[in-house]
Amino acid sequence: MDLPTKHFYEFGVFRLDTDERTLLREGRLVSLTPKSFETLLVLVKNSGRIIDKEELLDKIWPDTIVEEVSLAKMISLLRKTLGEDFMHSYIETVPRRGYRFVAEVREVCQENGAQMNSSHQRVDLNGAMEQNGLLAPEVSTHHQIAVRRAWMWNRWIWLTALLALGSVAGFLVWRAVSRLRLKPPEPSLKTFPLTSYQGRENQVAFSPDGKQVAFLWNGPRGDNLDIYVKLIDAETPLRLTTDSAEDVRPVWSPDGRNIVFLRKYIDRSAYYLIPVLGGAERKLAEVFPYHVPILGNSPYFSPDGKYLAISDKLSAAEPLSLFLLSIETGEKRKLTTPPGGTEDFYPAFSPNGRWLAFVRSTSLTTNDLYLMSLPSGELRQLTFDNATIGGVAWTADSREMVFSSRKDGSIFQLWRVAISGGEPERIETVGKRVWSPAISPDGKRLAYTQTLGDNNIWRFEINAGGRVKTKTGLVASTCFDYGPDYSPDGKKIVFTSGRTGGHGIWICDADGSKPRLLIDCGPYVSGTPRWSPDGRWIVFDSCMNPTGAVGNPDIYIISAEGGQLRRLTNDPAEDVAPSWSRDGRWIYFGSSRSGSIQLWKAPIAGGPETQITKQGGFEAFESPDGASLYYTRGRGVPGIWRVATEGGKEEPVLDHHQVGLWRYWRVVDRGIYFASSTETVPLLEFFNFATGRVNEVSRLAGGPERNVPGLAVSPDGRTLLFVQSDQGGSDLMIAENFR
Repeated sequence: MDLPTKHFYEFGVFRLDTDERTLLREGRLVSLTPKSFETLLVLVKNSGRIIDKEELLDKIWPDTIVEEVSLAKMISLLRKTLGEDFMHSYIETVPRRGYRFVAEVREVCQENGAQMNSSHQRVDLNGAMEQNGLLAPEVSTHHQIAVRRAWMWNRWIWLTALLALGSVAGFLVWRAVSRLRLKPPEPSLKTFPLTSYQGRENQVAFSPDGKQVAFLWNGPRGDNLDIYVKLIDAETPLRLTTDSAEDVRPVWSPDGRNIVFLRKYIDRSAYYLIPVLGGAERKLAEVFPYHVPILGNSPYFSPDGKYLAISDKLSAAEPLSLFLLSIETGEKRKLTTPPGGTEDFYPAFSPNGRWLAFVRSTSLTTNDLYLMSLPSGELRQLTFDNATIGGVAWTADSREMVFSSRKDGSIFQLWRVAISGGEPERIETVGKRVWSPAISPDGKRLAYTQTLGDNNIWRFEINAGGRVKTKTGLVASTCFDYGPDYSPDGKKIVFTSGRTGGHGIWICDADGSKPRLLIDCGPYVSGTPRWSPDGRWIVFDSCMNPTGAVGNPDIYIISAEGGQLRRLTNDPAEDVAPSWSRDGRWIYFGSSRSGSIQLWKAPIAGGPETQITKQGGFEAFESPDGASLYYTRGRGVPGIWRVATEGGKEEPVLDHHQVGLWRYWRVVDRGIYFASSTETVPLLEFFNFATGRVNEVSRLAGGPERNVPGLAVSPDGRTLLFVQSDQGGSDLMIAENFR
């Protein structure tokens, strides 16, 4: 009888078992989802051959219509699992075609009866010893009789044991089935709005008894973020704070009597404590200005009620680290020392007090979760996604974490991961565009922020007096559209859009017609596309890298006609917000490679990059004469500065209505267009170089988006492109029966 065989595929330190459907790395099991295994198996079986995307989609999802972005995510996940780097490459991306498995593969066939054959060899060896006179005949005969008797006795023992085990197993199965029949079905997840006010609500936090919530709301006029409290079953909230600064990150004291929050001014920040029913505030401690975007929240009050875990630093040059702040004395004790170029924020105490989770950031868009064991301080990385995180929460049993992330896409979604490790799982039932999760103390309710937004590009016509005379919608879709830039001849527009499901760089005619995709960057955050002075090239920033995996943002250049992508910068730090010199020989960009965000420039022809600023620099445009740079400092710092293109004295130019706080500004021959951010109704304004005066250009109906570039000026100065939020707002949601 032919013995069945098992098929293995071996490559590098891996073995792929086709029968058991498992992947082993040096004998250890590697966790793979069923679809990930299918994808890897198809690639390995076709090693060395280019497999078209359509063929892969048909093999992996034969009965389902799936977009290419899903395949790209699967390939990215496999690369992370296999641990691809510059020394070990397994999967090659073939542009415009598909993928190819490039590692050497060896197919292995093994009979399942191999162990049985090994046993037969031991019996034959005994016979050979007898034939060669190494065993006496009588000894051999007695030995064989003893072996037969032992074999018969062992057979009865095994049969008896198997019968007993079968009886026990049958009883256990019967008992389990009986329990399943009697157990009532678990209630399904049910979601409903917690708030539906005009404006934006965010950062919900449950009270210790789970009956109330604290949250942020910018009020019915959308003019200021303050802290509010409400009963879950009530409609009208109680406003706790009224300061003109932004009040964020509310968290309840464990006894339920007070709320702690962070108050953010432009030049300083501080933590305050206020009674839940309102009253006098008490300042707990000042911290360095908090310029990291605070999208979500985390439970940073210790379960014993004695401490806060906060982000702060001892000097302006240091990165944000975690500190333990005493509620009673205000004393701070440093907990973490992040490596160069990284910062720590979103600290979150576990309900049992044994862990402190936090987010470590290597750039604006590359974050991961870490765990600190308490009180030992031992650190362990929990996720390896390199994706923006927007809030962190613990499950009630302290075994899992729920967090909002752009993992595997450009849109925030909720994920959960066990603190024991493993691949995070997406929480499918709560939808997309959600962040800042919170879980009730009993673990049965999940609250989160649901956002509503649609950014589109509008064209503003400027009259002879410098005012906007007409406004027309130009580029619109149901996804984000932003970052426009006119070609030097004014006939084309380049912009960023999410209409392919991820991030893509698009080009259209000046009237918005004939849009075409220049490059699809997949799920990797990309943007700030800018035309070269000769109109032949587009520069932009992106978190992708040549292997297709996510990384820190770098600067890329591509022909305006499409084709091969060129990577201009390749530094482990964050390189963002590129712009061209007037002669087309240099690219200016913001970089964190010196330890803080500063302006740098890189030669197009290749060569060393040069640092320009020392006091901070993020986004820059060259002056009309090419002698200096106008720039903003980023990280929430308003104002526009100027410095020579070769570096030197850094001097302020404009500090009007917090200019530069939004990325809505452009330098033209006569001055600077910019969007203000202090009025109830935002303004578009113009700073005149010759007169030094600021004039109103238009009142804005739709508010700008702070973190994306949103203003461009045509070469003739007659039209502006403006990114407008045509639908905006956010509400708080609750999911009942969360498990």
